[in-house]
Amino acid sequence: MVKKKDMILATKIFVAVLLHFIVSTADSTSSINTQSNHKRTLRNHPRGSTLYPPVQLQVYDDHVVVDNGIFSMTIASPTGTVTGINFNGIENILNDRNGISDRGYWDVNWSDPSDPKDNLDKLAGKQLDVIVNDENQVELSFKRLWTFSQENNHVSLNIDKRFVVLRGSSGFYSYGIFERLKGWPDANVYQGRIVFKLQDKLFRYMAVSDERQRIMPTFEDREKGQPLDYPEAVLLTRPSNSFLQGELDDKYQYSTENKDNRVHGWICSDPPVGFWMITPSNEFRTAGPVKQDLTSHAGPVTLSMFFSTHYAGIDLGIKFRDGEPWKKVFGPVFIYLNSVTTEDDPLSLWVDAKEEMLLQTESWPYNFPNSSDYPRAHQRGQVTGRLLVHDIVLAYARNAFVGLAPPGTLGSWQVENKGYQFWTQTDNKGYFQIKNVRPGCYHLYAWVPGYIGDYMYRSIIYVLQGSKIRMGVLVHKPPRNGPTIWEIGVPDRTAAEFYVPEPNPTLMNQLYASQRTESFRQYGLWDRYTDLYPDQDLVYTVGVSDYETNWFFTHANRNVGNKTYIPTTWTVLFDLEYVIPGNYTIQLALASATAAEVQIKINNEGVSPVFTTGLIGRDNAIARHGIHGLYWLYSVDVLNSQLQAGTNAMYLTQTRGSSPFRGVMYDYIRLEKPPL
Repeated sequence: MVKKKDMILATKIFVAVLLHFIVSTADSTSSINTQSNHKRTLRNHPRGSTLYPPVQLQVYDDHVVVDNGIFSMTIASPTGTVTGINFNGIENILNDRNGISDRGYWDVNWSDPSDPKDNLDKLAGKQLDVIVNDENQVELSFKRLWTFSQENNHVSLNIDKRFVVLRGSSGFYSYGIFERLKGWPDANVYQGRIVFKLQDKLFRYMAVSDERQRIMPTFEDREKGQPLDYPEAVLLTRPSNSFLQGELDDKYQYSTENKDNRVHGWICSDPPVGFWMITPSNEFRTAGPVKQDLTSHAGPVTLSMFFSTHYAGIDLGIKFRDGEPWKKVFGPVFIYLNSVTTEDDPLSLWVDAKEEMLLQTESWPYNFPNSSDYPRAHQRGQVTGRLLVHDIVLAYARNAFVGLAPPGTLGSWQVENKGYQFWTQTDNKGYFQIKNVRPGCYHLYAWVPGYIGDYMYRSIIYVLQGSKIRMGVLVHKPPRNGPTIWEIGVPDRTAAEFYVPEPNPTLMNQLYASQRTESFRQYGLWDRYTDLYPDQDLVYTVGVSDYETNWFFTHANRNVGNKTYIPTTWTVLFDLEYVIPGNYTIQLALASATAAEVQIKINNEGVSPVFTTGLIGRDNAIARHGIHGLYWLYSVDVLNSQLQAGTNAMYLTQTRGSSPFRGVMYDYIRLEKPPL
């Protein structure tokens, strides 16, 4: 048997060989800038120390240059797009074959509600303001003020994009202030982000997490490949690196939940340099801690997604109506640059980037942004308390997600998109502390892994500057009408515990070939249901079947050829020794739904359903390799007259065919007896 440490060593050697291959085929930039700082040196001295060169700003007619002796950055003026980053001997880390507006930029996707056309606005500034310019800090503002004369050309928002460079910092910060004034026209805004496109001959190794990192194809590799069911998915037929031949690439395979989306980026091996996007707080992101979004992907591209409709659908589009005013600060995020010597392992740059992420997170909220719209630590408040859960017995709400979000309804936080959210997790005894909360009005929301349903504290919580609010003991009572007869799955809002099939061997991403916990990210798994159940649908027998091996992770449609898909019906067989008076209850929790409808029938497929969800969901998690989208919960009454002593059958039909991507993912199903 191969020992684990030998496997790790072999993997490191394999990666080193691959990185060497990249070096041999890339343009050599072996000269090392004498001003570059090894990260260990940066760790030894506080930023702002006079041991580092002062920050310098040079203003020209059409651009500015900010240099702190560690790196320099060129920004087009007054548009506020980053056109160049000089670091560690690389004259420009960004792809200078792209136009100056297509290297480092902010953008939004938006539409007029009366016109379905999707518009891309790169938020080009019209005015440069130097907010701070001294030896320790430069902060620049690139503004664009909206007027009614721009109504059809730009999204109706005032834009203030900020860039901050600090003395002794190996990287820069960026944040944006978006604002609407009262009376402005209606608008839909679907996506907001900051984007950096890097030199593809240098940056070929991408890291999103400890497990998800690999050599990546270039944009040209994708252009020469074979597009599949949608444009983002490409089969690599002629990649520049033969190691990638025959693999599949899709940017959605590298999506991450907000709570885990803290650091990701790229490594160049010669010179050994890293480029990283660090997001130290989720307060400005939308839809809570488990909302998924893009990270880095082939190009090479690095993103910080502030809001989007990914894995949720248009419910997450920001809709402004009736002249609604609004203001929100997105960021700051930290764009981190690091390097090691040529004798060091380039993969150590990822380890260092994680350490930097922890330092940036501990420093939040920052003390340097010069905007009254960004409250400092002393201007914020905190909320503490303890959460218990009372299902059958009273228990500690361990590892529960507890958060503050704008006032709404039960579970509304997962589609909230205009305000700020602040989340934490409870300890083993249910205690929680939500720190650094912006002053404002909130509801407190929670959900507990292992239990269905949402919790909401009904009274509005007013957080003031410096306030310390103690909530005391809170009790979540999950939905339940009676004792459990049987259950399928684990109530954790994902389908991760169910059976994920092996992918089509001709459509694989080798990164996930040996990662069972991430295997749902493979392409084309929706058609594997047809391969496994070509003629007869899934039948699950309670007490005999095992949901980890017998329950397909998504209720998929059947491919009957010629790109035709038809609905499928799953059967759950269960025995009842006897039927008692009163209503039984099915607790049906869905982890995802895309243009789908689930109907439930009991013991007779030919009768009318006892329940239907109706047409629900637009999260597209099946196509985008997610294991969940938005969460849905239904409590379904079943009359005792519909059940019988002996064997019973519950039929689950996903009625909407026509596409491989229409379907649901189940989180958890439970049958309950009538109340005692």
